[in-house]
Amino acid sequence: MEPSYKRVLIKVSGEAMAGDQHFGINEDMTLQTAAMIKQVVDAGVQVAVVTGGGNFWRGRSSEKMNRSTADYIGMMATVMNSLALSEALEAEGVPNVVQSAIDMRQVAEGFNRKNAVAHLEAGKVVIFAAGTGSPFFSTDTTAALRAAEIEAEVILMAKNIDAVYSADPKSNPDAVRYSELTHAEVLEKDLKVMDATAAALCRDNKIAIHVFGLAEENGMMRAIRGESIGTIVK
Repeated sequence: MEPSYKRVLIKVSGEAMAGDQHFGINEDMTLQTAAMIKQVVDAGVQVAVVTGGGNFWRGRSSEKMNRSTADYIGMMATVMNSLALSEALEAEGVPNVVQSAIDMRQVAEGFNRKNAVAHLEAGKVVIFAAGTGSPFFSTDTTAALRAAEIEAEVILMAKNIDAVYSADPKSNPDAVRYSELTHAEVLEKDLKVMDATAAALCRDNKIAIHVFGLAEENGMMRAIRGESIGTIVK
């Protein structure tokens, strides 16, 4: 089956990269993620990636910490995940470039939209690190912003949960599992697909969102083919 998309942005949650250890970078899960991305690239799809940082840092450690400082720490967490994923892709033989929204020339290119698009068209995976480069914006918003900038058709959200639910299915057995939603429903129901800023940005730029489990067998390729897996928001 042919891919349903030409250019995609994959959002990989930090928690998913941690795997069963729930903290740090799980090498097996990172290599598994890289192998799935390779399948997508080999299918002729242009791929950009944004990683979360929740496997290292989530919000302020105390109310005494300034929110901006806490957010910058979170951005550094995404850089670590991006570099780890870059190395895993190299091991799979997938050419890639890390672009950082915060200047750190020793480890990454600076973010540049035109250069990013040129890399994608040359067959390289582009990994966007360090969020938007500004505090008060989540990596979900980064994914939506970068997807709009590079004109991606869909954001594939690889999570440690297999779909979007009305509540946390781990704590609420009556949680409803959704197979399809609209952007408006995500905002109205306050569903935790992504934050409201990111969801509104996707709605306004007509970017679909496909949520699926990172551990799902062939999940990424099934999502690329437009199969009914996880939850599609459009």
